Amino acid sequence: MRIRVIGAPMDLGADRRGVDIGTSAIRYAGINERLRSLGHSVKDMGNLVIPQPEIQPQGNLKLKYLDPIVGISKELSTIVTTILQEGEFPVILGGDHSISLGSVWGVANVHKNVGVIWVDAHADFNTDQSTPSGNIHGMILAALAGIGHSSLTTVGGWQPKIHAETIVIVGARDLDRAEQDLLRAHSIHVFTMSEIDRVGISEIMQRAIVIAGQQNDGIHLSLDMDALDPKEAPGVGTPVRGGLTYREAHLAMEIIADSHQLVAMDVVEVNPILDRENATALLAVELVLSALGKKIL
Repeated sequence: MRIRVIGAPMDLGADRRGVDIGTSAIRYAGINERLRSLGHSVKDMGNLVIPQPEIQPQGNLKLKYLDPIVGISKELSTIVTTILQEGEFPVILGGDHSISLGSVWGVANVHKNVGVIWVDAHADFNTDQSTPSGNIHGMILAALAGIGHSSLTTVGGWQPKIHAETIVIVGARDLDRAEQDLLRAHSIHVFTMSEIDRVGISEIMQRAIVIAGQQNDGIHLSLDMDALDPKEAPGVGTPVRGGLTYREAHLAMEIIADSHQLVAMDVVEVNPILDRENATALLAVELVLSALGKKIL
C-alpha cells in the first residue's frame, strides 16, 4: 500500500494545550519506519501550519476558534482528497478531534457514501446549542452528519458529509445528556463500553463494519486515543476510566484490517504533556499498524 502521512497539530478545538505536539510524539514513536517495515511505501508530507490559540480571538464562546478551525479543515480536506485521487491511503495525525472535520470531508469528496467508525470515549455529537464547553472537538461528528451550526455543517457548500445510518461509535462511556438525546433522535449506532463488556469486542466490531460498510464505498476510521482505558493511554486530554483494554483495541483494529474496506484513517488526541514515557504515542503507532495489516502471526 502507498501511504501518505499528514500531520494536523490542531489544539484549537480543545481547551487543553499539548495535543498540538501529538504529531511529533507519534512520529518520534516511529510511525513511518514501522509502516515501512510492514512493506508499505510511506511518504510523510509534514504538518499543516496551525495558528496559535494565544494570538487568535476565541470568537463565539459556543463555537470557540470557529474561523481558523474551518480554514484548516478546508486545507486538510483538499490534501486528503488529492491523496485519494492519486490512489494512495491517507493517515492523518492529530491534533485534537476537530481535525476529523477536514479528514472526513476530504474522504467524502471522493467516497460519497463512506461510512465512519468513530472509536472514542465520547460521541462528539454536541452542537452549539447543546455544548457545555464551546469546544468544537466535541461537535465534529454531529457536524459531519449535517447537524449543528451551519458554519460547520455546510463547509464546502454541501451537507451532510456522511449519512447517519453509516456512522458507528465504538467505546462510548461519557455522553452529555443533550448529546444522548441527539444521538437517539438521529438513530446513530452507538456501541458503549457496557455493550462491549456484555457481547465482546469481536462481535461489536463485526457489527460495526456491517453498518459502516453498508454502502460499499469504504470506511473511514477515526481513532481517538481516549477510547482506551487511561491505564493503557494516559496521555489524553479527556481521560475516562473503564475504556478499551490493550488487546480489545488491537483486536478492533485487526478486524477492521481484515474487512479490507478501510480507505483512510486519523488518530487523534495524543497529548505528550500528559503522557508517561511517550506510552500513548507508542500505542497509537501500534494500533495504526494493526489497522493496516500487522498481525501476531
